[in-house]
Amino acid sequence: MEVILTEDVPNLGEMGEIVKVAPGYGRNFLIPKGMALPASATEKKALEHKKRQIELRKEREREEAMGVQAKLDGVSITIPKRVAEGDALYGSVTSREIADVLKQEGFELEHRFIEVGRGIDELGIYKVPVKLASGVYAHVVLWVVAM
Repeated sequence: MEVILTEDVPNLGEMGEIVKVAPGYGRNFLIPKGMALPASATEKKALEHKKRQIELRKEREREEAMGVQAKLDGVSITIPKRVAEGDALYGSVTSREIADVLKQEGFELEHRFIEVGRGIDELGIYKVPVKLASGVYAHVVLWVVAM
């Protein structure tokens, strides 16, 4: 199934792109959440006009993200975790936990744009990238400490 993305979707594509996805993923997730439109013949024709609108929207989002980036870049947060022998954590620090702490600090971010990979499972200091808009990243300093 082909869809036209109406916003950036991690690991899939950027706003305005036509991408192939599994029919269930497109029909049951992307389209109902407003993240994509079905790529019908009429939608493909209208895409040129929409691309101009999308580019304007992307530019506005980038400008807003630059303002947030200036505030967020270098912010230091601490997450205390229970520790086993050898400084290994019980569980790991996830993007949801980081998003919750950032929310307490006054930054309203979706966890899916915080890039921690598989999770952080050791004590230490980490520089965590946060995607604010297409091509705009801020880096948060994360301290994982023993509880």
